[in-house]
Amino acid sequence: MAIHIVQTNDSLWRISQLYNVPIPTLLEVNGLESSLLSPGLALYIPGDTLTRRLYEIIPGDTLWSLAIRYQTTVEAILAANPQLNVNFLQVGQRITIPTPLKMNMTTLGFFVPYSIPYFLSIFEQFANQLTYLAVVSYSFTDEGWVYVDLPDDQIPTRARQLNVVPLLMIRNISADGEFSAELAGIVLENSSYRANLIQSLMNFVEEKDYGGISVDFEFIPPTRRNDFVIFLRELKLALGDLVLHVNVHAKTVDIPTNPIIGGYDYRQIGEAADIVAVMTIDYGYPGGPPNPVSPIWWVEEVIRYTLTEIDRSKLQIALPMYGYDWIEGTNITRGWSLNDAQNLAINSGAVINFDSTAMSPTFLYWIGIEGHIVWFEDIRSYEEKYKMIDFYGLVGSTYWETRLPFPQNWAFIQQHMNVQK
Repeated sequence: MAIHIVQTNDSLWRISQLYNVPIPTLLEVNGLESSLLSPGLALYIPGDTLTRRLYEIIPGDTLWSLAIRYQTTVEAILAANPQLNVNFLQVGQRITIPTPLKMNMTTLGFFVPYSIPYFLSIFEQFANQLTYLAVVSYSFTDEGWVYVDLPDDQIPTRARQLNVVPLLMIRNISADGEFSAELAGIVLENSSYRANLIQSLMNFVEEKDYGGISVDFEFIPPTRRNDFVIFLRELKLALGDLVLHVNVHAKTVDIPTNPIIGGYDYRQIGEAADIVAVMTIDYGYPGGPPNPVSPIWWVEEVIRYTLTEIDRSKLQIALPMYGYDWIEGTNITRGWSLNDAQNLAINSGAVINFDSTAMSPTFLYWIGIEGHIVWFEDIRSYEEKYKMIDFYGLVGSTYWETRLPFPQNWAFIQQHMNVQK
């Protein structure tokens, strides 16, 4: 694997010759619409190369001992870290180690079934890269009765055929299609309604042959914080050996009264659930000012805090399969899939810049006199997050959401990860 950053006057033919990779392969793996390129574009180059893993120097380390541990060579380590002083390895210094040893990862992709035929037509392309598929089809009434919001016909069966464990995703979505704090509060505070919710969830799990449940309750009223934990404990008891997966908003400090994060007691949620996925997405969000969607410095802050509350063997972080486009000087926002964002840059003639602090790509383009600022992700930023997951020993990652094309990611996982099945 290599990541090639397109330079001015680069051509797809030249890149094909440089890496000895056919042009059709480059087009397919990178989701390119044509041979047009844009300066700053990150291209994923498939090939038989090493996996880059992050390591922090500890007392007693030598390049020789690290080369033996990671089944690589001193020369490969030095080539990956040109700033490294071979005679003085500084304790606490982070380096990149190229190694044939792949990362181990438990992955979960979300799917909102607006078009089941479309999803079934693409699912096989990345099913080998997923451990779980969370099907976003269910919500519940104010008495806790679960109902099908979007039909999930054929999806659990097809997932099992492709060796992916299907999870029923339950959300506190109201009739207007928005997350409802009131709905969550009404049901969580009432033991009878909680029982209704759990029983009807289990009925759907059994009927549809799901392998567990992924819970996504957002904006839980802080006063219902303990009730949410009680619900999760009761749900896990009902699930038995089936998987309880819980999604929580990201935080770097506990603020129990905060309307967004106050409803999540990380420590107790971590004890109740099999897997907890922290939503390290939407740092830059629709309606807010232009910002990276998932800057690496923030992701690491979230990981560091979360590990004080939740065991690393249960922890996933979320990776966005989308970017945001702001009209310059406003908070007016729209979303793009990552593939569409890169192709928008190409088709608009924009130069893609890579922010070294956020480790995220961004570009500016124009529609007439109207400027647009786009922040998105590419294979560079994804690789940095994967290295962070591996470095901290987390269980893996989630992807919102799999209808959104980003073929670079699936190719990267296939080559550099052992996906747990």
